[in-house]
Parts: sequence; C-alpha cells; structure tokens
Amino acid sequence: MMRGISPILLKAVVALITGGVAYLITNFANQPTIWSITISTFIGGAILIVQFIMEFEDRLAMLEISLGKHWDEMGSLVSGGFARVNEATQLFSLVEQSAIRTDAVTQLVRSAAEIGSEAPALLHSFARTEVSRLATLLQDLHAGEATYEGEDHEWLLALAQNAETAIDATSTEVDADLWVSEFGRRYLVAQREAVGRGVKIRRVFILDDPGLVNDADVRRLCREQEDLGVEVRTVVKSALRSTERLDPMFDFIVFDHAISYEVTPEQTDDHPVIATTRLVLRQDKVNRRIRRFNDLWEAGTEADQNAPAAS
Repeated sequence: MMRGISPILLKAVVALITGGVAYLITNFANQPTIWSITISTFIGGAILIVQFIMEFEDRLAMLEISLGKHWDEMGSLVSGGFARVNEATQLFSLVEQSAIRTDAVTQLVRSAAEIGSEAPALLHSFARTEVSRLATLLQDLHAGEATYEGEDHEWLLALAQNAETAIDATSTEVDADLWVSEFGRRYLVAQREAVGRGVKIRRVFILDDPGLVNDADVRRLCREQEDLGVEVRTVVKSALRSTERLDPMFDFIVFDHAISYEVTPEQTDDHPVIATTRLVLRQDKVNRRIRRFNDLWEAGTEADQNAPAAS
C-alpha cells in the first residue's frame, strides 16, 4: 500500500483505471457507446467491490486471530482464578478439619493482608520472615520434632500457659540464672496460673554437689516453687544408681505427657549455656522422657526432708 494515499481513494483509482481500460477496449471493438460505458462501469464497480471484499476478508481474519488470542488469555485468567479459588477452598477446608482454631488462622491471614504496599520494605521482609518461621515450625511439629538454635522463651511460656493436666520438669545447673531473671518470673507466673487451672506440676532439681542439698539458696528456691503449688524434689547425681546415670543429664519438661521440651547445654568458660532447644512430639521419645522423670522423681527427696535438724 502506498504511503500518504487513503485506502478508499486508492481503491477508487484502481476501479477507475480498470473501467477506463475496459472502455477503451470496447470502444476499439466498435461497440456502441452505451455498451462501452455500461461494461466499463460494471467492470470498475466489480473491481471496487472485490477490493472491499478482499479487505473485509483480511480484517475478518485478523479479527479472528485477535479474538482467538483474547479468548486464550481470558481462558488462562479464568482457569488461574478458579485454580486459586479451588486452592484457597481446599486450604480453608483443611484448616476447618484441623484442631487449630479457624479464627486464629483467619486472623493471621487478615493481619498479613493488612500490611499495605505503602509500609516500609523492612516491615515487609520482617513479616515475611516471621510467617515463614511459623510455617516451618508447624511443618516441623507435624514431622515430630522442632529445633530452635539457642535458648527459647516463647515456646516454654506458651506450653505452660496451655498445659491442661501435668507438667513434669527437671532443672540442672544450666538453670542457675533462670529463676532470678525477668523471663524466669514470667515463667513462674505461668506455672502459678497453671496450678490454678488444676495442672499438676512436679520439678526435680538435679544437683552436682551433695553439699548443695542443704544450701540456703537451693532451699529458698524449693520453698518458692512449693509456695506456687509445685511439688519439688532434689536429687544428687552421685546418689543415683549406675543405671540411672546412663542417660545424659539435660533439662527437659514433659507437658501433658505429650510434648517434651528439651534443651542441650554447651559448656563455656564460666558456666553451661543452652545451645539448642527442641520440641519432641514422637510418642516413643516422649515416653522415654516420662520414664526418665519418674526414675529421678523416685530417687529424689522432698525439700523438707533435706532441711538440717534444729539444734
């Protein structure tokens, strides 16, 4: 197509030229003038119509191609939308079937959605990290064991706040600074509230030195625990039978005979520190911790029995 010329004008020019040629041919053939004009007009008009038909066909083909692409895109969008809706429906159905409260999950999703795009990028990254951490924790719990590098506080408080029947805990020298810390006070409050709910709490203090049995600080700590409603006993490592010393000595707490909260100590220059924290849900491992605690509890003595006799 020539540039600068209207397509309609070009078609008209082609029709006129074709009609002119037809007129000259019929005129050279000594045809009557009326026939020459009629034939040339017919041929020119036919050429003009054919051009419009060809253009219409081309545009119709282009329209079909465009509509085909549009319908493909619409189909993809609709399919993707239905797939997302179906996935969301399946996920919500799984939540409803689980023991986790639906409103808690809904609140998490709604709170995440309320963090708008105008919020700082750091906030987006922080929120994404926390959601990913929670998702990983739930996956690990489903697998039977979750691990936290270092000392955890939130798991311990949440378990104490939600325990329903029993808390059986051991305490070694790694807890030396726990009971005088701010977190230790929060943990004691959670235990007091648990006792108020009817939860039975037992704690065994495992002592390295026999001389600590009658230590004033140890006795005071035992009395503070007993004042909260916690049953307390102490046991000295050296007083344990050889079979009872086979298992490694580390802190663990069994909640409701179902979850074992365990810490792995690491020795430093000054005193042991907590290297890792684990939540164990495998029932065979939990049962071993229950048997271990019962052995220590039977081997221990009540704090009142350790008090020095009055002179």
